[in-house]
Amino acid sequence: MTAKVVYNGELRTHITHIQSGTVIETDAPTDNHGKGERFSPTDLVAAALGSCIVTTIDILSKKDGINIDGTTCEVLKVMVSDPRRIGGLQVHLTFPKGNTYTEEQKVKLAHIASHCPVAMSLHPDCIQALTFNWNSTDNA
Repeated sequence: MTAKVVYNGELRTHITHIQSGTVIETDAPTDNHGKGERFSPTDLVAAALGSCIVTTIDILSKKDGINIDGTTCEVLKVMVSDPRRIGGLQVHLTFPKGNTYTEEQKVKLAHIASHCPVAMSLHPDCIQALTFNWNSTDNA
């Protein structure tokens, strides 16, 4: 078992990660009858994508001696209706200032980012848009 979810009422859940005991609580968003005081389940999907991208990039880039420590990933979730679902995720990665990357490395890192396990698990109708800031001064 991966997780245990307990519904606490008031559109909130208490989620326990079985292996570590880590707890996350969720709340429905304000645009869907909730208080928006915690991550919503769809917020967790957005956060999972960002986390998966940087984790996968780090795992695979270490083989090439590429250091991405300090990289940030911001994710904007775009909801759509009929049916209500995540319609898109806009992901912006900013790599640490001072690091330099060759064009070959940039292509490889961008490919890894767009093919992480979470990205590959999302429905094809969920539009994933990735942008990269390679050293906090230039955009690609």
